[in-house]
Amino acid sequence: MKLPFRIAVRFLGSSRGQTILIAIGIAIGVSVQIFIGSLIQGLQKSLVDKTIGSQPHITLTSKDDDGLISDYSILSDKIMSEVSDIEAISASADGPALVKVDDDTYSVLLRGFDIQKADGIYNITDSLVEGVLPSNGYETLAGTDLMDEAGLMVGDSLELITNLGQTEEFKITGIFDLGVSSLNKSWLISNLYTAQEVFSYDEGVTSIEMQVNEVFSADAMAVEVQNIAGDGIKVDNWKDQNAQLLSGLNGQSVSSIMIQVFVMISVLLGIASILAITVVQKSRQIGILKAMGIKDGTASLIFLFQGLLLGMAGAVLGVAFGFGLLFSFSKFALNPDGTPVVPLFIDYRFIALSAMVAVLASMVAALIPARKSSKLNPIEVIRNG
Repeated sequence: MKLPFRIAVRFLGSSRGQTILIAIGIAIGVSVQIFIGSLIQGLQKSLVDKTIGSQPHITLTSKDDDGLISDYSILSDKIMSEVSDIEAISASADGPALVKVDDDTYSVLLRGFDIQKADGIYNITDSLVEGVLPSNGYETLAGTDLMDEAGLMVGDSLELITNLGQTEEFKITGIFDLGVSSLNKSWLISNLYTAQEVFSYDEGVTSIEMQVNEVFSADAMAVEVQNIAGDGIKVDNWKDQNAQLLSGLNGQSVSSIMIQVFVMISVLLGIASILAITVVQKSRQIGILKAMGIKDGTASLIFLFQGLLLGMAGAVLGVAFGFGLLFSFSKFALNPDGTPVVPLFIDYRFIALSAMVAVLASMVAALIPARKSSKLNPIEVIRNG
């Protein structure tokens, strides 16, 4: 094994320009693969975070006529104890209402939460731009859009008309911004017990919401939750509710894989063609080595080692180029506020896999010239010069 390795190193060193050219070609292929793959993964992560990052991944609602889940705390505790990878779980008591401000009315959804638990899903505390959280009394948070449109301020009172025709007065203790205009305009956030009292839900809630650690496993986890909850509970997950988003993410993944495959094929063909030419260039030397007693298998190993060395050199350079491209993109492709258009996302397992694929592709490309070298007849090669 040492002899073919040393000969391979010598062959590569005798044609330094050609060796550098091949290594750079592999490096470009690897860097493009890393850049595109990381860019697509970063874009997907950003899209998922923006669309469902502050939304429930799994939602439980009742199939009963009253639409209420009783004994929700027992069910929540059971789900948490039997289903792994649940990041947050929160009960909600919701009800439609109208807000009357002077002569204007606004359609809203009063949402009652245990805000400490709901923070794990909606980040309500961090979204508070002014004021304080509501207490157990008839207090509420209102969104920025509703406050602007209705001309309200923290400390003002709201006249809330429920779907039961009752009129209740709420005090605005704070303003939130959830980053979604429709929610900022239509949601009022209050304490769970307050909403239950306003809508006469007694001890019931309208939904149990949860977030999971692995968002793309939400559909599988929803099946586990359904088995625990029973037939009286309807279990929805974000993947079923966002079919178009999933279709777009899958399309991005497929296009990324296709680009990476064609890049590697072009690199493989380039290496194979150049090494095949090397067999012709070095045919006299190979013929002399065979005449001196080197076996056909050893002659083949020379080119396999060349492919291995070229692949390793190209992979190392490619990883360095790939990091450079990612860093440059994150610094120059910016939004007006100075944030990156696509957040920098580095998956070290993907980068390591890309480097390994490059090395394997280089060795596969070396099989053709290796086989060709094994068939050389030393007598004919030496005779023909």
